[in-house]
Amino acid sequence: MLTVRKSQDRGHADHGWLNSYHSFSFAGYYDPRHMGWGNLRVINEDRIAPGTGFGTHGHRDMEIISYVLSGELAHQDSMGNIKGIPPGDVQRMSAGTGVMHSEFNHAQGQTTHFLQIWIEPDQHGIAPSYEQITVPAADKRGRLRLVASPTGAPGVVRIHADASLYAGLFDGAESATLALNPARKAYVHLVRGGLQVNGQPLQAGDAALLEDEAQIRLEAGRDAEVLVFDLAP
Repeated sequence: MLTVRKSQDRGHADHGWLNSYHSFSFAGYYDPRHMGWGNLRVINEDRIAPGTGFGTHGHRDMEIISYVLSGELAHQDSMGNIKGIPPGDVQRMSAGTGVMHSEFNHAQGQTTHFLQIWIEPDQHGIAPSYEQITVPAADKRGRLRLVASPTGAPGVVRIHADASLYAGLFDGAESATLALNPARKAYVHLVRGGLQVNGQPLQAGDAALLEDEAQIRLEAGRDAEVLVFDLAP
């Protein structure tokens, strides 16, 4: 079964310095029908105004992935990491027993546009850790490129969760198929452009929620960038 959730049905908060769309219940947005999907708990599409950002705050027992679309995200944390996250990079932070961090847009005249993703871990109380990789656009062109998994690998961040994340770029005749275990769940988030998922058309910000499906087929892309999650049920 495939269910489409339209972009305009997401929660929305505009704080001036931050314009955020919530795929699942988060902060002031609460919808009991959308508390997560499998062990995927948060996808926030955030736009941070120049010279602003999230001050130091804490997390624990959560796998947090940042996927930057434009601009740059400046990250600093209590583990001693001071990093810039540009478009094309994937950042993973395992909060574990607890971590403090901040995220800012220091660029003048340029909005930072990124996705903040939370996945519930399968291990609690682990030591906090950090990882960041660069994924060239060519690696995602016309295919689904694994960027996060429980086992990790060169060029793949390791998450402490029963989930895998793929990223892809599709246009024109480019297509890809991903085999699924029908006992698991999957989630497709269209970052930008247009794309068909198992024959269903999606536009930027739309999502497809899948269960009892044996595969995902992506085709008919129009300057599309997409994230695909293979998730615990």
